[in-house]
Amino acid sequence: MLRFSAFAALMFATSAVFAQVPADPANPNEQLPEKASFMPYGEPIKLEQAKKAADAALADATKRGWPMCIAVVAPSGDLVYFVKMDDCQYASIAIAQHKAKAAATFRRATVNFERLLGRGPFFSYLATLDGVIASRGGNPIVVNGKIIGAIGVSGGTGSQDDAVSTAGAAAVK
Repeated sequence: MLRFSAFAALMFATSAVFAQVPADPANPNEQLPEKASFMPYGEPIKLEQAKKAADAALADATKRGWPMCIAVVAPSGDLVYFVKMDDCQYASIAIAQHKAKAAATFRRATVNFERLLGRGPFFSYLATLDGVIASRGGNPIVVNGKIIGAIGVSGGTGSQDDAVSTAGAAAVK
């Protein structure tokens, strides 16, 4: 009985530690938007469209002399088309696919995650979201105002990856 009483006293004394944390007015995440803002999904990208995006990205990377891996996915994040240029690092195979999947499933360019994490601790929660990659180079492919897929590029610096990815996404209209 003494053990139980000691345990109960300990739990009561430490319960304040687990109390709800009050809102921080400086935290932009505390603001409640009136309406959710997102771009809708469209019909999944077709193979020919995926090839067109990858070919445009490949042409841009080749012109610049940057060996890249290029992945195109459906809105679900499932791979539709992939290209690995000669001399592209092996790590970029998975990274390009991850960027494309994140851009498709979160409906935004991956540079957004990078920029938000750079804004400080109020955005550190992003690192806990399954599937996020905070590295530029993943961009949605949008046709008629709807996301039909996404392209992810890896192999260079983040800015190089993003330039090539943007060229690929722009090729599909």
